[in-house]
Amino acid sequence: MSTTIDTTDISLSPSAAAQINQIAKAQGSRYLRLSVEGGGCSGFSYKYDLTDEAREDDLRIERDGATVLIDPMSVEFLSGSVIDYVDELIGASFQIKNPNATAACGCGTSFSI
Repeated sequence: MSTTIDTTDISLSPSAAAQINQIAKAQGSRYLRLSVEGGGCSGFSYKYDLTDEAREDDLRIERDGATVLIDPMSVEFLSGSVIDYVDELIGASFQIKNPNATAACGCGTSFSI
């Protein structure tokens, strides 16, 4: 059974798309899978995996040839978010700008709602 989800409120920045393309090509993978799991210092954490397998119920977010897959349970936590890639003096990383998060840890990998 396929679930229809409005994808317009989760977006992928140009810098994230470029980095996903670069990593996927180097690793020989097709997609970046983003999921939300319980745990982390703030209650929930973001998990990133490279994969070649897309599930029928995955939300697909595409930009500039890059594809991010998100499972239906994680979509609920990510509504309105922007998936970004930031390269700063302290390091480079994917960052989720999540309007649903009421608190986040300093490293940006965990959050609470």
